Amino acid sequence: MENILVIGAAGQIGSELTLALRKIHGNNHVFATDIKDASSDIKNGGPYQLLDVMDDKLLIHFVIRHKITQIYHLAAVLSGNAEKLPLQAWHINMNSLMNVLEIAKLVEDVKKVFWPSSIAVFGPSTPRKQTPQLTTMEPSTVYGISKLAGERWCEYYFKKYDVDVRSIRYPGLISYKTEPGGGTTDWAVEIYYDAVRKGSYTCFLKKDTKQPMLFMEDAINATIRLMEVNNKRLKLHTGYNIMGVSVSPEEVAAEIRKHIPGFKISYAPDFRQDIAMTWPESVDDSLARMHDDWKPYYDLNRITEIMLMQIKKKETET
Repeated sequence: MENILVIGAAGQIGSELTLALRKIHGNNHVFATDIKDASSDIKNGGPYQLLDVMDDKLLIHFVIRHKITQIYHLAAVLSGNAEKLPLQAWHINMNSLMNVLEIAKLVEDVKKVFWPSSIAVFGPSTPRKQTPQLTTMEPSTVYGISKLAGERWCEYYFKKYDVDVRSIRYPGLISYKTEPGGGTTDWAVEIYYDAVRKGSYTCFLKKDTKQPMLFMEDAINATIRLMEVNNKRLKLHTGYNIMGVSVSPEEVAAEIRKHIPGFKISYAPDFRQDIAMTWPESVDDSLARMHDDWKPYYDLNRITEIMLMQIKKKETET
């Protein structure tokens, strides 16, 4: 029986991944942790504890005490916020990863680690369309630099210490369950919330700026699938490219108008526009499809239907 630790369980990915893992492994075998309060379904559905991943001594004691076999390390300072506090973001993003990798090296029970990378590892010199898995990577943001460095450390610990660490380069993630937390792709969630709440949205990117996106359920399924696949099939221990759709704000707005005809969108690009222009429009995820049979399920039409329906439901309930 696996005992799984989710670090950052109150975040956008962690809040949904924790519940999915509990359905598979049982509530009492998935330990949710964060430095902030989590939702009631996380806290009441299984073991939950406030835990700071930066405290390496407390973390290793937790892992040993609960006989943890898998660690999902999701805590990070995201791209938009990282640009405001670059040194703090670098410190948190890098040292937290090193703490987890060291524990995986030292504690025999820990067999697998998941750490999320990002399309932020790419930069202005990277091909923007169908970005290859292996290509020029010169990130120009603190977040991207930390993710690229993290990928190299993950591969180093795999090759040097046989730490089975696995990773996905997440594109923008679209979810109705948790509102965005400071990323450059946040518009793709905000636009749906504002469409329901106000009937209009002011976007911080230009109307034709395309970005790769993925519906959260596809992201969760891809993450769990990657962790379950036999290690011998995996050829990468840095981060696999994956994506669902490549969309721009004006394309999402047009899809929303099929459901809310009067929806209006305006544009006020800020510093995140410069970040977005260094990231891919789309990525080549053929290696993920080959190594662990990855395939997205949700297209823009289905994503929009679900997002609007579920946000309306949330608004009615509150």
